[in-house]
Amino acid sequence: MGDAWLRDRRPVRRVVASGDQERGRWPATVPAVAQLLDEGLELAPGVTLLVGENGTGKSTIVEAIAMAFGLSSEGGSVHARHSSRATESDLWRWITLERSVGAPKWGFFLRAETMHGFYSYLEDLPPGGSDPVFHELSHGESFLEILRTRFNSPGLYCLDEPEAAMSFSAQLALLGTMQDLASRGGQIVCATHSPLVAALPSATLWELGTWGIRPTTFEELELVAHWKSYLDEPMRYLRHVLED
Repeated sequence: MGDAWLRDRRPVRRVVASGDQERGRWPATVPAVAQLLDEGLELAPGVTLLVGENGTGKSTIVEAIAMAFGLSSEGGSVHARHSSRATESDLWRWITLERSVGAPKWGFFLRAETMHGFYSYLEDLPPGGSDPVFHELSHGESFLEILRTRFNSPGLYCLDEPEAAMSFSAQLALLGTMQDLASRGGQIVCATHSPLVAALPSATLWELGTWGIRPTTFEELELVAHWKSYLDEPMRYLRHVLED
């Protein structure tokens, strides 16, 4: 190993369990979360993608990493302190982030379901800066503007299903931003349902499911197999939900 650890500038090298987790209740009962608490999770220097069905723990893990880093559960940068209604799990209290010496402390949490509240928080701040009125943009346009204005420095970026607001072309723009940010020292952890996002060549992929969490490739993802089959023959799937 030598002095490699001195050159490691990842904001988060590894996620590990702390000593006070409560293993008998949710979310520790979710297989992927239980495995994280048992084995820890290494975060890649660039982009780490968490992929899986609803309820497999993707968003819960991303949220916990963001909060353990010091970010608001409802999104924003390390300076954002807004909150409307607490709905986060206790997982962030049960983990410790192993951080690199001298790594950037900047971070941003982009959470699709709470960005409306974050935009209102920004509007309530004292005037200053050159932000647009995010509420006057479409959902997708506002996300692209956040990417342009906030995703520009080395640090930790947590994204929870950012594709929810984005068209095909906007998702391509998202991938360009993620790749550029990673090349300039940014570390990204993203939960996604999008096969387009999952195709990012440089990303480290983890698939979550009833088995827990496992490393995978784009070609091996169940998500990709389902989308390929659906696009080849939509009625093979639709007849099960559209029959009278």
